[in-house]
Amino acid sequence: MKRFSKSLIAFLAVIIASASLYALSVGQSVSNVTIRDANDNPATIPDLGAKVLTIFYNDAEAADISDPMSDALKAKNYPETKTRGIGIANLKDSVAPNWVIRKIVQSKIKKYNSTILTDVDLTLAKSWGLGYCNNKSICIIIGKDSKVKYIKYMDKNNPPSQADIDYVVKLVGDLIK
Repeated sequence: MKRFSKSLIAFLAVIIASASLYALSVGQSVSNVTIRDANDNPATIPDLGAKVLTIFYNDAEAADISDPMSDALKAKNYPETKTRGIGIANLKDSVAPNWVIRKIVQSKIKKYNSTILTDVDLTLAKSWGLGYCNNKSICIIIGKDSKVKYIKYMDKNNPPSQADIDYVVKLVGDLIK
């Protein structure tokens, strides 16, 4: 029994250590991947490596959680030549049909005048090591060097605080100077 317990503990330690290796973290470089646009055409993340990007990777059930952060950034009117906001809808984990999510995405494109892409099969989530994304809204800030400067996982029980919003607004402002 002791031998089994030690083996189980060792196995779990390896699994936990391996999982942390794949988690996206501050300082990590990201590369572009092909996902889909709001009309289901192939698309890549625009301006990756050229502008400061604020990406909101949202599960459909958690899409509105990041709105206060998006609204605060939009209110700053940062120059479009230096920064860009992008939404990415996680379609794989959604219970709603993709066409319904695409309609919601198209209305958000009009509201925020920004790019919103879709991740139909978790291509970006897997490539970037986002881990478990179901019912999550993930804010990722990427510098012009394609390195992650900030990442925050949010959900209905952990929405962005005012301190989170203030930090993101200041960080983007500092990065575009």
